[in-house]
This record gives sequence, structure tokens and C-alpha cells, in this order.
Amino acid sequence: MAQALSKLVNFDEFIKWYPNNGIPYELHDGTIVEMAPPTGDREKVVAFIACKITVEFDRMELPYAIPKTAFVKPPEAESAYSPDVLLLNLDNLNNAPLWQKTSTVSQGTSVSLVVEVVSTNWRDDYYKKYADYEQMGIAEYWIADYAALGGRNFIGNPKQPTIFVCQLIDGEYQMNDFRGNNSIVSPTFPQLNLTAQQIFDAAL
Repeated sequence: MAQALSKLVNFDEFIKWYPNNGIPYELHDGTIVEMAPPTGDREKVVAFIACKITVEFDRMELPYAIPKTAFVKPPEAESAYSPDVLLLNLDNLNNAPLWQKTSTVSQGTSVSLVVEVVSTNWRDDYYKKYADYEQMGIAEYWIADYAALGGRNFIGNPKQPTIFVCQLIDGEYQMNDFRGNNSIVSPTFPQLNLTAQQIFDAAL
């Protein structure tokens, strides 16, 4: 089993080091982070969201795709994230300098929508990735907190399962929350027929 490097590394060193052992890793400001092992309920939520999004872009005949494995690299940071659902705009990949060799996008125009399904490292999704995706100019970012793990200032007290859709407006995310039978409003897919509860139920 590969051991995470103890020293700070850059993106190129991270890619060269990355082991093929089935364990997911991310790079956070030069630090290699081993991601939490996937759980069955979380994977069902990821698969459900990916399926619903795929149906939408296929129906609309948009040049989009969801890769199995890819990194998002903020251009001014030694970080590399592997989102739970990454919706790529295929028309822009020819302008993505890292794509061919490392399956990595570093420009917001290459990403139409990104989804993070919250786990125990919820601060990464709500703070770090939120800020980096915003700075990159990714137009739409979902935080799917189906297990109500996030901070109370986000999901209430008592905590409630919540889906956040963050829309980039004038360079800043506007964060809209959806719970229960509220229909999710997606700027990318205005005809999306999906409620927050349907996503929560996918974990059952």
C-alpha cells in the first residue's frame, strides 16, 4: 500500500506519485489527503445524481460527459480535487492544457457543474472547495448533504439534510438551499424534475 508523502508536493509530483491501489487521494495545498472509504449509501446518492444529470444533458443533446476519474485543479494552487460528479463541457476540453496527459481540468469553462456529496470531511466541501470552485469560475456547484453532516450555520439546528445549489453570479456563488419536497432549481438544467427528498431517499 502506497504511503502518502509527508512533505509538501506540487501537482506534478502528486500525479507522478499517485498509486493504482484503488484508494482515492486528493491534493490540498500541497498536502496529499487520503479520502474516506466510500459507503454504500453515499455511493447510491452519487450514482443517483449522476444518472439524473446524464438524463438531462442527453435529452437536451448537450456536449457534456461525466468522467469516471478526473481531477479539478485550481490554477493558482497546488491542489487537485476529485469531485463526486464532474460534468465536463467537451467543447472546451481542447483548450484544457492538462487534460490529455492527466485527465485534469484547470479552467472553469471546462466544467458545467460539479457535485460534492458530503461525508465526514464536510468542511472541505463547505469552505475549501466552495472557495476554489468559485475562484475558478465554475458556474454551478452542488453540495449534497444527504446525511446532515455539515455545520449548523449551514443546515440548521437541529441539523437537516440539505441540498445546496451554488450559482456563480458576478464572480461569487449565490447559495440556495433545498429540503424535503422542494424542487431543485438548477441554472444548468432549468427543466430538471428532481426534489431534495428524492436524493435523500436514494441513500435508503
